[in-house]
Amino acid sequence: MNLSFLSFWLFELIFILTTIEAAADVENNHVKRIIGAIVDNTSRIGKEQIVAMEMAVDDFNGDRNHSLVLQVRTSMREPLQAALAARDLINTQEVEAILGPQTWEETSVVAEVASNDQIPVLSFGDATPNWAAEKWPFLLEASSNQYAQMKAIAAIAQSWEWHQVTVIYEDVGSSATGIIPHLSDALREVGAEISHVLALPPFIINSSRLTKELHKLKSRPCRVFVVHLPLPLAENLFERAKKMKMMQKDYIWITTDSFTSVVHSINGATISSLMQGIIGVRSYIPEDNPQFQDFSKRFHKRFGSEYPEESNHEPGVFAVQAYDAVRSVASAMRESNKKGNNQTLLQRILLTDFFGLTGKVQFINQKLAPARIYQIINLVGRSYRELGFWTDGLDFSETIDNSTAYNSSLKDLGQVVWPGAPLYTPKGWTEPATSEEPLRIGVPVGSEFKEYVNVAYDEQGNVSGFDGFSIQLFKAVVEFLPFHLPYNFFPFNGSYDDLVRQISLKKFDAVVGDVAIVSKRCKYADFTHPYTESGLVMIVPVQKSSNKALLFMKPFTKAMWILTVIVSTYNGFVVWLIERNHWPELTGSAVHQTGTFLWLSFSTLFSLNGERLHSNLSRMTMAVWLFVALIISQTYTANLASILTVQGTEPTIDDIESLKNSNANVGYSNVSFVRSYLIDVLNFKGENLKGYSSLQDYANDLKTREIGAIFLEVAVAKIFLARYCKSFTTVGPTYKVGGLGFAFPKGSPLLPSVIEALLKVSESGKLRELEMSMITDVDCIEVDLDDDISSLSLNSFWVLFVLTGATSTVALIIYATHIPWRLHLNLLVHTKIMTLILTFLGRWGISKQRFCRKVSRLGTLPTSQNEDEAVTPSSLSIEKS
Repeated sequence: MNLSFLSFWLFELIFILTTIEAAADVENNHVKRIIGAIVDNTSRIGKEQIVAMEMAVDDFNGDRNHSLVLQVRTSMREPLQAALAARDLINTQEVEAILGPQTWEETSVVAEVASNDQIPVLSFGDATPNWAAEKWPFLLEASSNQYAQMKAIAAIAQSWEWHQVTVIYEDVGSSATGIIPHLSDALREVGAEISHVLALPPFIINSSRLTKELHKLKSRPCRVFVVHLPLPLAENLFERAKKMKMMQKDYIWITTDSFTSVVHSINGATISSLMQGIIGVRSYIPEDNPQFQDFSKRFHKRFGSEYPEESNHEPGVFAVQAYDAVRSVASAMRESNKKGNNQTLLQRILLTDFFGLTGKVQFINQKLAPARIYQIINLVGRSYRELGFWTDGLDFSETIDNSTAYNSSLKDLGQVVWPGAPLYTPKGWTEPATSEEPLRIGVPVGSEFKEYVNVAYDEQGNVSGFDGFSIQLFKAVVEFLPFHLPYNFFPFNGSYDDLVRQISLKKFDAVVGDVAIVSKRCKYADFTHPYTESGLVMIVPVQKSSNKALLFMKPFTKAMWILTVIVSTYNGFVVWLIERNHWPELTGSAVHQTGTFLWLSFSTLFSLNGERLHSNLSRMTMAVWLFVALIISQTYTANLASILTVQGTEPTIDDIESLKNSNANVGYSNVSFVRSYLIDVLNFKGENLKGYSSLQDYANDLKTREIGAIFLEVAVAKIFLARYCKSFTTVGPTYKVGGLGFAFPKGSPLLPSVIEALLKVSESGKLRELEMSMITDVDCIEVDLDDDISSLSLNSFWVLFVLTGATSTVALIIYATHIPWRLHLNLLVHTKIMTLILTFLGRWGISKQRFCRKVSRLGTLPTSQNEDEAVTPSSLSIEKS
């Protein structure tokens, strides 16, 4: 019995030992790991992060072989508090990794503390600089980089052509060195810029200070505000802006992810009363993902139970980022198994690659892959509505799926409700001047070309008015602006460079005049598009030319010569046709008659007088043609004499190389940029350059060869050549430089509207009209020189050609009619005329015989036998043919 009892206890001992050993084996296989978290548990973001991390730990602990413990410490957004919390977690809790904190200021001190113990730190901030990875190899960025959202904001500004924005941000280093530079670069790519920044301290400032700062912003013309603030600061800002009537029409408010991603937590009444019309950019969460939907349901229940004071229990992007960060660390711990090997744990975390609540979770250069998709929302009513999405590299879209259509502008996605709910889209800025404070516009006094700028003075020496092409063009541009823009002109006596520099010194709001657009002036101001032809030309004197080989052709135009030949040939033909039966030399073979006909066409005027013509028709033709030929020949002689008197001209210098080789002096305008261009680009010697301030001085020194050439901009060179139209000409190429433009302060919100109005002036024809009336019609003042001799055209002689042509045609028609009828008509007319003549002579006692001898060669009267017999009508006897 004792043996049996001993055997029983021995069996029990073996069983107990076996059980203890098995329990020990289980204990050895069960791994207990500890991670720490540093958050601001007083903020909505911190609360969401705590709940999300607890949920991730619970999901991980569902595996019976692992036990993950989360130790949470609060920092209250204080860097020192965060550093103390990190030291406590490392020394007391022996954590293997630390998650958080939210800001870069906290992250940097935590990373410094953790680096000594090689504890991985997964930061929830999005502004980790690139150099931080080299200094702290155990620091990782566990939230997607948000710099891409700056491109989204720039794309929104581009959609409505807002060229300036004002940035309001929290005065922490991460914003000043991270967000602001990225936003500035993104805006610059779309032709916009930051006009002003307002940094608010990272705590709730008093109302008086905030009111003062907002009053300064309200006095500025920019009406587009980009707000990069955490929720408490943003709510305080919008409350004060509402009281100052800055949440009304014509104002635009755009919020970044730091505010927009927690807008779901804001009370509906607050949104309705303070934040109507705000456009927000927030990180995209694939809410249709079943994994997120399950997480959202569980989060809603748990968050409501732990924080019942919160009115909304929906998770935001910060919650899902925290959940995925815990999963990354937990997965790495599961694979490493052993505690204490932090280097291995770090490597496992860096190899993270899974699809989490935010999408694909993967580290690149110790940072999560940057976010590419952002959601655009519009705060309306008591909540918000989704406008669409912005994808980096693809622009805007209404949805995110395989059939998504992208648009380059947000306004293509639908109507936006703006602050104050206006029916129009705000233009983004207001007029920087009122009737009490108009624009101060500088006008150059020393312009050499009064056609562009002419400042008039009264008898007392005071400015009485401003005129000229540039002044009138600016006035026309202002009329095309869609708003009233008061302004005043102010004279400036100095160089054009100094005039433009006055804009950067805030002494002028703009510059109007013949101001060239050159690069060095762009340091101080922005310019409109050039409103004149651009370029620089060389002007030289002209000298007499010796080429006269074809001057004999110059008195008449080609058309005049051709018609003269045609009319001469036609008249010669008519005379030849009528006279061919009376001249033996006009008969013969066809070749002979052709040559005779052509000879007659051009020699009748000089070798065949009226007495050799036998027909009245040919005499009539020849008489008119002689009259016309006399006028034409005399005119030709006079014009040729004038042409031979006035010599042709040619430039004294052919090109710029000839000018350099001659070592001649070169003129330029004292107030222009030309001197530096001649030295730096065209390589002229400085000692050979001479400045001028008067057109008359230019002309005098060019004529006396004091200078060999001058260089002027094309716009003013045309005026100079028109004024001195006889003595100078341009040679060589046109050197490309900027034309004339209006100057405005850099980043001026007025500039885009002025450029658009300038284009409208050009397209309406007003610009051309001003050029024709004020620039093109410049009178030549060189009245002492002979006028140019031009070739005479048909306009001066067409009446004469019509007269002679018509006469020859009438003669030809009469000749071509029936010959017997023509002979009887001639006999009748001849008989009556002779009867009247003889009757008249008889009264004077002239005998018939005497008269007949005088006219016997006509063969029309018989000779009387009594020479002294008087001629009487009864004795006149005419035989009929």
